[in-house]
Amino acid sequence: MLSLLIFLPAAVAAVLLLARVPDRVALWAWLVTGLVTVGLSVGMWAAYLHGHGPGQFGFAEQVPWMPGIGSSYHVGVDGLSLPLLALTAVIFTATAVYSLRERQQPRSYAALFLALQTTSLGVFSALDLIVFFVFFDLSIVGMYFVIAGWGHGPARRRSALLFFLYTFTGSLALLLGFIGLYVASDPHTFDIAELAAHPPLTGSGAAGPLVLAAIALGLAIKTPTVPFHSWLPPAHTDAPAAGSAVLAGILLKMGTFGFVRIAMPLLPEQWRTYAWVFVGVGVASVLYGALVALAQDNFKRLIAFTSVNHMGYILLGLGAAGLAGDAHARSVAVTGALVQMVSHGLITAALFLLAGVLLDRGGSYDLTRYGALAGPAPRFAALTTVAAFASLGLPGFSGFIAEFQILAGSLGPATPAAAVAALGIVLTAGLFLWAIHRLFLGTPRTGQVAFADLSARELWAIGPLLALSVLIGVFPQSLLGVVTPAADHLIALVGR
Repeated sequence: MLSLLIFLPAAVAAVLLLARVPDRVALWAWLVTGLVTVGLSVGMWAAYLHGHGPGQFGFAEQVPWMPGIGSSYHVGVDGLSLPLLALTAVIFTATAVYSLRERQQPRSYAALFLALQTTSLGVFSALDLIVFFVFFDLSIVGMYFVIAGWGHGPARRRSALLFFLYTFTGSLALLLGFIGLYVASDPHTFDIAELAAHPPLTGSGAAGPLVLAAIALGLAIKTPTVPFHSWLPPAHTDAPAAGSAVLAGILLKMGTFGFVRIAMPLLPEQWRTYAWVFVGVGVASVLYGALVALAQDNFKRLIAFTSVNHMGYILLGLGAAGLAGDAHARSVAVTGALVQMVSHGLITAALFLLAGVLLDRGGSYDLTRYGALAGPAPRFAALTTVAAFASLGLPGFSGFIAEFQILAGSLGPATPAAAVAALGIVLTAGLFLWAIHRLFLGTPRTGQVAFADLSARELWAIGPLLALSVLIGVFPQSLLGVVTPAADHLIALVGR
């Protein structure tokens, strides 16, 4: 069932390309495939909750691939990966709905996104380091073509190249770290479950920190965190709206997921020793992302820098897990970080699709060119305001559940860092309120074009993402029920 979920989108993509189906059929086939993956992921979620305990992998499949080097096609799901699989299915379906009117080579566009969905599902399901690396690298190639082929603006190819070179360099560092784990293991293996059961670099001297540094560098670039974030703003600015939604909602989570799936359980001793580094980078990302976002007039760049801010909270929570202190508090911090991955995916994907509406109607992301849009576009104003409040962590939304748990859990083991990071919430609230004020209030700008409200297609693409954020905010147990046991198990692995 898990392999069906992973490879169904790629199989449909191959059919679309080889059978040369009509463009409209290709777009609807993309949407139907997305809905099927949502159904499969929901079914797997329900089955996992009733049949598996913390630390157990469900729907595991293992087939020999390269037995000579201890690598196999090994996939499975647990409480860390299940929410991200569901998030992937939901966001790709939302982008399919949003793209139903795509006019630029729609068949290739649909096939490319379907292939990208397979790479994303593969990363979150991988239980072998080489399988993880293969899907991780293929996602970089897919997003490169999305930005270069369907982006906008004269610099889109340059932005795509910058994205590729940056993240591909990070993946090479990641590969070096994986090889280090393989060489140190006895018997040699790339199997994540076996490496987590017997961490190969415990008490290894200098080798352990070097391997952790290589893996952390690769994941930090993908996340991204300060100072490895410079590829993010141009990539988002020049990518199509659906591409930005997938990049922020899913691809950034590959970095944070790598920390919880690989870096923390496979290198527990090293993670505890250098946890303060991750806490520091997390706090720096929180403040830097918020301050730079505050200075932006470009709505899409503003959203991009808030992603740096939100990724910083995740790293703060994960770093706190490696510090000394109450185990329950550290588990709460990790739970918050896992919820933040899902919450940020839903909210930021919605914000980037709304930014796409802004460009479609007004031809620019420049906030200084708009004003009083609440009058002609009340639905656009309402959903943008809801997404902004969700992103700044207002109670009732998923962002509040995530950030509250991260700060509450980090306050014990990393008191000064949590206190400083809390300032980021104030800054984020300020920048979003200022953006809402400029877009929707005041008087229309001179020469402002007529602004049509959201269409039914755009409402069906964006509305469900925000509805899920509200569901998690009002009924957090719907997500915490699967995430909290996984966080407790991760804390136990890090504490060995």
